[in-house]
Amino acid sequence: MNMRMDFSQYLELSQLHADYASAVDSGNWDLWPEFFTDDCVYKLQPRENHERGFPLSTLSFESKAMLRDRVYGIKETLFHDPYYQRHVVGAPVIRQWDATAIHCEANYAVFRTKLDGLSAVFNVGRYLDTIVRTPQGLKFAQRLCVYDSEMIPNSIIYPI
Repeated sequence: MNMRMDFSQYLELSQLHADYASAVDSGNWDLWPEFFTDDCVYKLQPRENHERGFPLSTLSFESKAMLRDRVYGIKETLFHDPYYQRHVVGAPVIRQWDATAIHCEANYAVFRTKLDGLSAVFNVGRYLDTIVRTPQGLKFAQRLCVYDSEMIPNSIIYPI
């Protein structure tokens, strides 16, 4: 059963998307897992695989604990040229909404700026989200980042 979402609820949903982008752009990686439920799913997947129903993903995490492990890797063990990223996220489009979850999607573009270079388009696609209400507010139960290009940089370090 679909219910009607009022403006304050839509604003809360939009704020979740904006806060997420701000957090992952800030470089404070400890913020990232807190946007998710404990038993979440986060995947970065090429569009072709998604549309064909193939499970292969560039990144695939199946719990908040796995997200925290990735944060540890970013901060402590992965060696890479540091860079800044900046997300531009479109307004979320609600596909289904009921008492248990919001299913929505939003287009995104991520720009990357290396410390010694110009800004460039890094990753473009859409988020396919399942969002649930928790005592702490709205959280992602599932976030699929489906990127358009089959060509990606040889390493994606930071969350999209």
